[in-house]
Amino acid sequence: MLSILPIREIPLVKPGDDLSRLLLDALTANRLALQKGDILVLAQKIVSKAENRLVNLSEVAPSERALEMAAKTEKDPRMVELILQESREVLRFRPGTIIVEHRLGFVCANAGIDHSNVDGPYGNPEDWVLLLPENPDQSAGAIRERIAAVTQVSAGVMIIDSHGRAWRNGTVGVAIGLAGMPGLVDLRGHEDMFGFRLKITQVAAADELAAAASLVMGQADERVPAVLVRGFPYALREGSLQELLRPKDMDLFR
Repeated sequence: MLSILPIREIPLVKPGDDLSRLLLDALTANRLALQKGDILVLAQKIVSKAENRLVNLSEVAPSERALEMAAKTEKDPRMVELILQESREVLRFRPGTIIVEHRLGFVCANAGIDHSNVDGPYGNPEDWVLLLPENPDQSAGAIRERIAAVTQVSAGVMIIDSHGRAWRNGTVGVAIGLAGMPGLVDLRGHEDMFGFRLKITQVAAADELAAAASLVMGQADERVPAVLVRGFPYALREGSLQELLRPKDMDLFR
């Protein structure tokens, strides 16, 4: 049985906080102990905050390109400048939204830069935004190692964010960084219930779990930025975000 258990009692994370220590303390407060095969799923925001990925828009100088795109998208030129800095390529845009290939390789809106549930140490709170972690796989790996050193349990760790999808409304949780767990599970060659061998089936197991975990975390004021997953139906192994990213030359829509 798959269980997704909310980890409450995590304080508001600040730049420089030891996120591994906060998670361990919260697990204890929730009377939860890590077991073999467990996975910790973390909201991107707490990782970004701990890594001080906060930016104050008052300190951003828009480029000429940012000013031009801001006029077309009706967005703050300073925000557009950050989006461009965090992106490899702008794919589409319209008023209010810029769709980019993020420098990490995935396609998302506004380079994943977020205003919600973000505050800073000075100035106008509305001027603070939060960037995605610099290297989410590396962040997940470091958290995994520090927690394993204390608990002697090598749990998987995944960092998730909320992304929209082409052709469908609404956002879902997706994996943007992982360590000690698979991104894809390749079922090619396995037999179905009638004995036919699967030829193309590869399961985006990390994204499936990210979406389920996001239901427990919530999107507003729930204050559940992490969950403990028990009963993941696939074997744990080393994995990375790259498993989930379709190569550009295989992308029929670009």
